[in-house]
Amino acid sequence: MMRAALMLLAFVVPALAHAQSNKGTPAPDTLDPAKTYALCLDTARLYPEQGVEFAGKWVGLGGGEPAKHCQAVAMMGLREYGEAATRLEELAENSKRGVEVRVGMLAQAAQSWLLQGDTERAYAAQTAALKLKPNDVKLLIDRAMTLAEAKNYWEAIDDLNAAVAADAKNAEAYAFRASAYRMVSADDLAMDDAERALALDPNNIGALLERGILRRMARNDAGARQDWLRILQIAPDSETAKVARANIERLDVNPEK
Repeated sequence: MMRAALMLLAFVVPALAHAQSNKGTPAPDTLDPAKTYALCLDTARLYPEQGVEFAGKWVGLGGGEPAKHCQAVAMMGLREYGEAATRLEELAENSKRGVEVRVGMLAQAAQSWLLQGDTERAYAAQTAALKLKPNDVKLLIDRAMTLAEAKNYWEAIDDLNAAVAADAKNAEAYAFRASAYRMVSADDLAMDDAERALALDPNNIGALLERGILRRMARNDAGARQDWLRILQIAPDSETAKVARANIERLDVNPEK
């Protein structure tokens, strides 16, 4: 239900990346680093094996931090999550670039640790990012999701409280806090947050899912079905829709439980 977020510098050059998938990996253009960086990142995401090769060539030609960052992104694509995360953390620690870039690298590192299944390392990366950018709402939500993944729900609620304090109109923060409150059996608080999220964003599928679950727990089956069917209308191909669909099926098969 909870997702990881934040990808850094999403350059998109699909035509170039598609061309290189057919022609092999081109030589990096050292005279145009920005273009090379964009091409490298796009290749790393679409064709990670070629991305590693391209980035390796660029590192050898003195591509420096951008080339190494691209290399780490390609490793994520190859599911070498631990190595990618370690490299991203090292880049963030040693980077001379601005706070936003370093925070983005740490956020990517956390994402990679989560894909590796290491919530402790993901939490550490997100905490390092928050030291660089305190009270950032997205970072607080991301760390709360990591804490919830580790079943540390009260700590997750603490981060979501801070997120709401920083941005009282952030529907995602309320939706995620509703989920965390439900996990600690604070159902009234969970419903309040689900309703707040939907007041801010009536199409927030996370909040609709939560309210549907809470309605089902309160034996309001018609209301639960309504919320879950709404998810199928808004985002039929989403992971949240899969959960909603499964809940509707359970409701149809055994409405008494």
